Amino acid sequence: MCKFFPKDLRCLSLIAVLAFALQLHTIAEPVAARHLEGTLHGYLALRSKEGKVLGVGDLVQIVRGDQVTTHLLFRFKDGSIDEETTVFTQRANFKLISDHHIQKGPFFPHPMDLSIDVPSGQVTVRSTGDDGKETVATDHMDLPPDLYNGLIIPIAKNFKPDAPETKVSMIVAAPKPRLVKLAISSRGEESFSLAGFQRKALAYEIKIELGGVAGVVAPIIGKQPPDIQIWIEGGKVPAFVREEGPLSQGSPILIIQLTSPAWPNESHTEAGK
Repeated sequence: MCKFFPKDLRCLSLIAVLAFALQLHTIAEPVAARHLEGTLHGYLALRSKEGKVLGVGDLVQIVRGDQVTTHLLFRFKDGSIDEETTVFTQRANFKLISDHHIQKGPFFPHPMDLSIDVPSGQVTVRSTGDDGKETVATDHMDLPPDLYNGLIIPIAKNFKPDAPETKVSMIVAAPKPRLVKLAISSRGEESFSLAGFQRKALAYEIKIELGGVAGVVAPIIGKQPPDIQIWIEGGKVPAFVREEGPLSQGSPILIIQLTSPAWPNESHTEAGK
């Protein structure tokens, strides 16, 4: 592995760095539920960075007592599907109960089906390799209290704007389930427009920390996942505005934004894209 480093660095230095990375363990706290989620049905547009509409999404959220079920479904024009169902509670803190995330179709070269059951600690990944064969990997994992698969937008609404950085956990399918850290930091306020009126949103940057040997080597060999950007409008009821980032490993950067219905007798900016 020393070939990835400049020649003037000794292998002993690399070994020391890797040993430190393997021993490093960051304990994060669950995010406090200051703004509770409610029942809703939102419409989302999925675009390329060039602005081309690739698909449309429905976000349906149902609340029963202190338990919330969120169903997010993106339908692509090419027939691909990105579907995630998340169940969580929001008493004093947000706590994940289960998450089921499916990606399939032409847009996803490697279809994926990830299931997480927090009470039992069981995590199952179904994935398809380059040879077309499906593999199933099931692990029983010690899941941390700050595990937030499917909950990035709700917890982003509850970050304290003056907090320099927030770290939470997430499981990724690689294709075997793997626990990673998300380091979320604020970039301050940025302007956007709403029907021609100027507004401001808080911009957050999310870096994926792989940890261990992979976390040290990945940036050097070009395997570090790209950062994700999220914009949240603050106030008494924070609102999601925009997200930029990949939907899966190796996929291009996409833009997710709220959208609105268009009627046949009205011109609409979505038409023809």
